[in-house]
Parts: sequence; C-alpha cells; structure tokens
Amino acid sequence: MKTVYFDNNATTKVAEEVLKEMKPLFCELYGNPSSMHTFGGQIGRKIRRAREQVAGLLSCDPSEIIFTSCGTESDNTAIKGTLTAVPNKRKIITTRVEHPAVLTVCKELENHGYTLVELAVDKQGRLDMAELEDQIDDDTALVTIMYANNETGVVFPIDKIAELVANRGVVFHTDAVQAIGKIPLNLSKSNIDLLSLSGHKLHAPKGVGALYVRKGTRLSPFMLGGHQEAGRRAGTENVPGIVGLGKACELAANNIEEENEKVKYLRDKLEKVILKKCPQCQLNGDKDNRLPNTTNISFEYIEGEAILLMLDKYGICASSGSACTSGSLEPSHVLRAMGVPFTAAHGSIRFSLSRYNTEKEVDYTIEKMPEVVNRLRELSPFVST
Repeated sequence: MKTVYFDNNATTKVAEEVLKEMKPLFCELYGNPSSMHTFGGQIGRKIRRAREQVAGLLSCDPSEIIFTSCGTESDNTAIKGTLTAVPNKRKIITTRVEHPAVLTVCKELENHGYTLVELAVDKQGRLDMAELEDQIDDDTALVTIMYANNETGVVFPIDKIAELVANRGVVFHTDAVQAIGKIPLNLSKSNIDLLSLSGHKLHAPKGVGALYVRKGTRLSPFMLGGHQEAGRRAGTENVPGIVGLGKACELAANNIEEENEKVKYLRDKLEKVILKKCPQCQLNGDKDNRLPNTTNISFEYIEGEAILLMLDKYGICASSGSACTSGSLEPSHVLRAMGVPFTAAHGSIRFSLSRYNTEKEVDYTIEKMPEVVNRLRELSPFVST
C-alpha cells in the first residue's frame, strides 16, 4: 500500500537534490571547517555558499544568517538573547496561538518575573492590531508573533506588525518556520529584526535551522564555547545539514510559484470536496489569508484521533489539531483560542501538502474521507440515529 503523505507541516521528505549535495560531506569531505588546512578550508567554503543560499531565499545579507540546530533553538536564541541584551525591560508580547517553541519559553520567563501578554485572535484566527498597539509600552522588550500558524495555516500581516513595533522602538521576532518556502519573503524591505526557520519543513534534513538577525539588532549569544558563526553560536557546525538547508532554500526559491499554484490547487480541491461530501464539518481559519498548502477541518461529534487511525489503514497520513495524542484530553490551544466549539475542536484534522503530492493522491483521499467520517458517526454515541 502506497503512503499518501499529507502531513508536511509536521516534516517533509528530503529532496533528492538536497541529499545529493549532502552525501559527500559524510565520508569524503568530512573536514572541520575551522581547521587551518586546505581539506577543512574547502568545507568552510561550502558553509559560506549555504549561507548565501539561505540569504537568497530571504532577500537579506548572508552575514545576517546564523545556523542553528532547529527552529526551536532559533526561537529560544531570539527570545532569550534579546531579553539578555535589554535587561532593563521586562515585558514580552506574543499571541495565544504560537507554537510551543515560543509559548513554552515565554511562560517560563513569566515564572521568572517577566510580564507576558498573549494577544487574542478572532474566530478566523486573525489578530487585532489595535490590541497589539495598545499593549506596547516603555517596558516592552520583545514582540514575538509567528508568521503563519502551523495548525490552520493562517498568515499574519507580519510586515505591518513589524513596522508598528519598529515605530515604538521595540525588537520584533517572528517564528517563520511554516512560512519559509511557501510564501515569498523580502527581509531587505521589512522591519523584522529576528526570524526563525527550520530545515525539515522545506525538504532539508532534520537537525538544522537558521536565525536571521538584522544588522544592528542586539542579541546575546545563546550557545557559548567557540568562535563559530562569528561568535554568535558556538559549536562545531553540522556541515551536511547546513549544506542541505542551503540547497533546500535554493530549490524553494525556484518553486515558490509552484507552491502557490499547483499545491494550492490540490489543497483547494481536497478541501472543497471534503466540505461538500462530509456532513457537519467546518473549515478552521482565515480562508483568504493562509498558507497555500494547509487546510484544517473540524468534524462534529467524532474524535480526530479516530479519523487519523482509520485514514492510516488506507495509507493516508494527516494530523489532528487535538493534543489528545500527547495524553491530554484538551483540544488544540489554537482552536480553543479561536473559539471553535468543543465538539468540533476534538474532531479537527490538518492536511498539509507539498510539491511532491499528486492529484491522484488527492482523489484517493477524497474517495476515502466520507467513508471514514460516516463510519465513525455511526459509532458515535453523540450522534442521534
């Protein structure tokens, strides 16, 4: 049975072109880029090339890129590094729908005396810009707001937010892990100070990420020990991962149009037919302002985990918007923040596509979804017959 993979917001396959670039760096070109000899020096040149490729996708200067181990490290570095650099300010502003890599850090800092403000979202997952503006004061050290939500795909007006924050003299960070490679970004024309990304979300390997730090932004190092990354992130570089990330960014830059045409077409077809053929279901999030690959649909009175298990029997991979898989009986914090009814939030499913998906896979999933939903509704004690 062939696997139909619609869980690309969780992780992506490594592109063949990326793997090809990485392979020689394991057993052939294995030198340390910090070494003085020629064998190591050629590795340093590959890292410089990768830095240029990442910067090319973001439209920024290569010197503004710090390589990290993942998006979580990038978020931690941005948040904690900023607060350490401005110790006289004690307020952090974020949103209720952030990824745990941001929310957990912010809540921990709140336990250490920082004031934390979590901005609300409306029923479509959109922010109130007026509330943000009202919350920024002289004690605000950092505003950190995600570029695009990982569960619903909702895209926030980040450039407008960054401009508003900059006008108040506050540092602005965005977790852009889900946005990179899916929608165009131009940091040279933005007021974004710090931006996090992760390789495994755009067809690079797991275990590598990057942090954009705009020139002039004060940031204390998070990792200490060596001179790597111009003294901004110590530790011997993950050379194969970095080179893979560079190649993936180059490919992403070349495939932005395909993401916004082919992938969006497949997502829209999948979503439209499911909403039409499956009764008592609803789309979660802003339909007009979201990533081209993501749809989040709630099915009333049935558990998302049950849907996933039945889809898995057909070889279809998706994700639940519920946190039940981690042992919690509470639904997704994102959907709760949006006011999605409890009976629907527990039955939410996220489909996230990539450029490697096909229309045949969409048609197969469309065929199976009504069967799955109807079967589970028959078994549900909450649905009257």
